[in-house]
Amino acid sequence: MTGEQPAVVVRDVRKSYGELKAVNGVSFTVAEGEFFGILGPNGAGKTTTLEIIEGLRRPDSGEVRLLGESPWPRNVKLLPRIGVQLQASSFFEKLTAEEQLRTFGSLYGVSAGTAADMLELVGLADKANERENRLSGGQRQRLSIACALVHDPDVVFLDEPTAALDPQARRNLWDVLRAIRDRGKTIVYTTHHLDEAEVLCDRVAIMDRGEVLALDPPAVLVRGLDAPTHVTLQKGVLPVAEASALDGVEEAHEDEVSLTISTRRPAPVLSALAERGALDGLQVRTGTLEDVFLGLTGREYRA
Repeated sequence: MTGEQPAVVVRDVRKSYGELKAVNGVSFTVAEGEFFGILGPNGAGKTTTLEIIEGLRRPDSGEVRLLGESPWPRNVKLLPRIGVQLQASSFFEKLTAEEQLRTFGSLYGVSAGTAADMLELVGLADKANERENRLSGGQRQRLSIACALVHDPDVVFLDEPTAALDPQARRNLWDVLRAIRDRGKTIVYTTHHLDEAEVLCDRVAIMDRGEVLALDPPAVLVRGLDAPTHVTLQKGVLPVAEASALDGVEEAHEDEVSLTISTRRPAPVLSALAERGALDGLQVRTGTLEDVFLGLTGREYRA
């Protein structure tokens, strides 16, 4: 994070649709150069919050400052300084990837050479002459991000950019997001993928039912969880009764394939397992951002 002036300030923002409180008193700031994630289950208010910050929706109350300006009513001074990638992207029909970027760029007076640079950044240089409808889902997402970046904005908004991508495409897109961050851009994005938020974000806000439940760097949220460490062994390596009796073990249980030990003092447990030669195939899982998320929002499925 490089600047003193916040790129985004959100103060007690509220937005309701009838009885539904889509955004209910949300407040946070995003520093210049920060990679900021907004996480939450379906219906948490993530997209509505993002659209209010972008100036696409008017809040019922509260204050938003984007690069020191109010984004609503639609602030044309901000448009050259922000880039927006929506959940559903639309492209011009029958244009190639490079033509798409040149067309978007021409709206901001961007040179054709910049379009080629953006294709290189998102890993689509070899697809420059491919029509958009012939690109894969991951390639379309990268092209959508390139369109949001072509005019070199200061703040980039990405709404679930890795949704519906296969694992390989997701990881490729992570590299793109890191490259954007390394250029000093401020990134505000929403996601359902907690593993990527844990890896990419400087800070995350966990939302549910229109409210921010937690806001901190991922590592800080995980450290505050007080979740046990889980040590998993192959079944048969150690009897359950013996594992339960080890110093520091809170619980041990066995299923058809493995023995799992729960502990908040992993050092003596691992030492005891080493003394018994029981380290083959051992796996250690500490608390993760997913544990924090589920602890705050619950485990029930929401369509």
